[in-house]
Amino acid sequence: EDTPLKQKLDRFGESLTMMIGVICLLVWLINYRHFVQFEFKAGSTIPSVAFDLGKCTYYFKIAIALAVAAIPEGLPAVITTCLALGTRKMAKKNAIVRKLPSVETLGCTSVICSDKTGTLTTNQMSAVKLITVRDETHLTTYTVEGTTYNPTEGGVVGAPKKLDASLRAIAKISALCNGAQLEYKNDTYKCVGEPTEGALKVLCEKIGLDDMRGVAKKRSSKPEQHAQIVCDMIESAHDVRATLEFDRDRKSMSVIASEKTDSKRGSANELLVKGAPEVLLERCAFVQMPDGATAPLSATMRNVILNEQATMARDALRCLAFAKKVSLGDLSSYDGSEKHKAHKVLKDPSAYASIESDLIFVGMTGLRDPPRPEVAGAIKACHTAGIRVIVITGDNKLTAEAICTEIGVFKSSADVKGKSFTGREFAAMSKSKQLKALLGEGSRVFSRTEPKHKQDIVRLLRDSGDVVAMTGDGVNDAPALKLADIGIAMGIAGTEVAKEASDMVLADDNFSTIVEAVSEGRSIYNNMKAFIRYMISSNVGEVVSIFLTAALGMPEGLVPVQ
Repeated sequence: EDTPLKQKLDRFGESLTMMIGVICLLVWLINYRHFVQFEFKAGSTIPSVAFDLGKCTYYFKIAIALAVAAIPEGLPAVITTCLALGTRKMAKKNAIVRKLPSVETLGCTSVICSDKTGTLTTNQMSAVKLITVRDETHLTTYTVEGTTYNPTEGGVVGAPKKLDASLRAIAKISALCNGAQLEYKNDTYKCVGEPTEGALKVLCEKIGLDDMRGVAKKRSSKPEQHAQIVCDMIESAHDVRATLEFDRDRKSMSVIASEKTDSKRGSANELLVKGAPEVLLERCAFVQMPDGATAPLSATMRNVILNEQATMARDALRCLAFAKKVSLGDLSSYDGSEKHKAHKVLKDPSAYASIESDLIFVGMTGLRDPPRPEVAGAIKACHTAGIRVIVITGDNKLTAEAICTEIGVFKSSADVKGKSFTGREFAAMSKSKQLKALLGEGSRVFSRTEPKHKQDIVRLLRDSGDVVAMTGDGVNDAPALKLADIGIAMGIAGTEVAKEASDMVLADDNFSTIVEAVSEGRSIYNNMKAFIRYMISSNVGEVVSIFLTAALGMPEGLVPVQ
C-alpha cells in the first residue's frame, strides 16, 4: 500500500502533468507563426499557407524538452538515499526497519497504538501483595518483599512459620500451574517464560514450605542448581495429569494434579486454577479458610474481595486469583491415558469453563510491573509533537488507568471518563459512538482487549484519516499489524509471525524507541519535502521562462539541448 508521501506525490504528479502538458501545448501553439505563414494574394480572399516542417519540428522539440525538463528526474534517487540513510540511523537506535518506505510513514504518524506490558513497562513482574481469606467477612493481607526474580530478596511479611492451608495451596498452585523456569546465570536470577509466571515461581519460593531446613543452605551453595528449590520439591511430589491452557474467554489456566503416593490407587486428582479475579470469582462457590475448611462464598465476601482487587488495581497492580476444586467426578481418577473415559472431555477446550466451575477461592496476589523510566518523557514528547497515544492492554481497567496516569498518558488530576474503555464496552458501541470515543482530543486506554478489538480500533482510525502505528508481539496481533500504516513488532518478546507481519521491529521492545524513530522519520520526511520543493521550483522556473518568451514573442531563452 502506498505511503502518505507517495499518495501526495501521486496527486501532485497528476496535477503537474496536466499543467505542464497544457503549457507545452500552448508554447507550441503560440510559436505557430514561426512555421505557418498566411499570405493573401491580390484578388483572392483565401490565403495561401506556407508551412515550414523544419521549424515546426524545432518548436515541437522545445515543447517536448520543456516537458522533460519539468520532471524532477533526480527525485527517486534522492528519496531512496534519504530513506536508506534513515534506516541506518534508526538501526543504531534499536529500530530495525524491514520495509524502506516505512521510514517515511513514521514521519507522518499521528497516532501510536501501544501495548502496555513490556513496551511501556519493564515486563519484570514481581508479587508485592498477597491476600487470603481470614474468616467469612475478612481478608488477611501480606506484603511480599523484593522486586526482582531473586527468591532470596525478602519474603512474605507476616506469614506464619507453620504455613496455613491457604498459603500452602497458593504455593502449590504457583508451582504447578506454571510453565516458567527460574535460572541463575552470571550472578543474576532470570525468568525463562512468561514474566507473570516467573513472578509466581518467586512467590512460591518466598512462601516456602513448612520445613525449610536445608533449603537456604542448598540455594546459597549451588544457586545455579537450586534457583527454584521449593517449586522443584512441590513438583517432584506431584503428578500433573493435564493442563487446561489459558484462553481469552475464560481468562484462566488450570492443571489437574495429584500427590504422589506409594499406594497403587494413588491419591485423587484436584484442579488448580489461576486467572483474572473478577472472572474466577464468578465460577467460585466456596472460599478456603486458614485451617483448610471451606465455607460458601457469600455476596458479602465476594464484594470484599472485589473491593480489595479494585484497591490493588488503583495502585497499578495486576491482580491474579487462585482457586482449586477437589470434587472432579470422572476426572478424579484421570491418569493421563487416552483410554480413560474422561479424556474426551479434556480434548474439547469449550468444556474447560464447565470443568472450572464450583471452585474454592484460595487467595489473590497483586503483581507489580514497573514503568520504564524513560517512557514518561517519551509520552510527553508525543504530546508536544501532536501525536496521540492509545494504550491497548489485556489488564484490568483500573490497573490500566493507574499505569497510564503514572506514565503521563493522562494527567494525575484528569477525569478519564470517556477516555477509558474495556474491549467489550467498545465492541458494544455503535460505529458513530466508536468514532466519537476514538477521535476526541487526548489519549485513550483500552483494557481487557482481544485481537479483534485492536483491528477495529486501527481500521476506524485509518478510515478517519489518521496515520496509525501499531505495536504487537503475538500471533493474534499479526492482522492488526498488517492493517496499520506501520506495524511495529517486538524483537525480544515478539513471535516470528508478528515480526513477518510488521514493517519495523523494536530490538529493545521499548516505547521510547518508537518515539525516537518517529522523530527521525519526521526529520527525513521534512528533508524530502524540502528537496522536492527545491527541484520543483527550479524546474518550474525553466517552464515559466520559456512560456513567457513564447507568449511575449521574445527570442527563446533556452534551446532544447540546454
